Amino acid sequence: MNTAEMTAKIAAGHGFIAALDQSGGSTPKALKGYGIEEGAWSTDAEMFDLIHQMRVRIITSPAFTGEKVIAAILFERTMDGDANGTPVPQALHDRGVVPFLKIDKGLEDEGNGVQLMKPMPGLGDLLDRAAKLGIFGTKERSVINAANRAGIAAIVAQQFEVAQTVLAHGLVPIIEPEVNIKSTDRADSDAILTDELKKALDAMTGDAKVMLKLSLPANRGQYDALIAHPRVLKVVALSGGFHRPEACAELARNKGMIASFSRALLEDLRYQMTDAEFDAALGEAIDEIFAASTQKTPDAA
Repeated sequence: MNTAEMTAKIAAGHGFIAALDQSGGSTPKALKGYGIEEGAWSTDAEMFDLIHQMRVRIITSPAFTGEKVIAAILFERTMDGDANGTPVPQALHDRGVVPFLKIDKGLEDEGNGVQLMKPMPGLGDLLDRAAKLGIFGTKERSVINAANRAGIAAIVAQQFEVAQTVLAHGLVPIIEPEVNIKSTDRADSDAILTDELKKALDAMTGDAKVMLKLSLPANRGQYDALIAHPRVLKVVALSGGFHRPEACAELARNKGMIASFSRALLEDLRYQMTDAEFDAALGEAIDEIFAASTQKTPDAA
């Protein structure tokens, strides 16, 4: 797929994005959920090899195709790896799946109710390498724990600063300011974030577009203005700790949003499954998330 074809596929949004980008801090938990306990590896290299094997099993499954999974977000090591001898980005292209890359290096300690992104040394070189490997865009995550306007404004400013760098390298950024779904003032955070994002989008120059990856909102339709904004290619939802049935029910209530799920996609997959069992479980998850992304409940229409 060329850039125009990938852009059109994301804009159409007929499907969802698989988030396969667990990094060093979240990999042990992801492996445990997959049925591999922490004692199964003795070095980081062995740990990353195990998570890579899981990801390869997913993206080479007959259930994982561009018919329902329009894109996948990769960890850097996954981007640099191969799937049965084929570079992972190319393997995704071959299946009609648009590849993205997680570029953030984790979170700073909380201040003003938010966690900004840590510095990203060597970002320009990473973006150049990603573009050469056929990566379409990036994803960068920060977290909002409280409805503090100064903190949320700082998050948005940092996200758009990074986004401009990504755009300058010919890639499409997914801006991910995650609102903690367990926060007591979640709805207020959603509202402040919507306002700050709209101001930043309105201030963009040129004709570039970004994507937004947002928590499922406390109030249905919260992000309608962002979905309709001319600077937004697509708004996608993270599951944020919801189990798949609840995440899908919440997603189906919000028109114009598609999923970008990680835990909600992987939660029923186990290392010990036969290939047939694994493919069936993955296919069931894909079908459920695809339906929530493309078939909205009547009162959300």
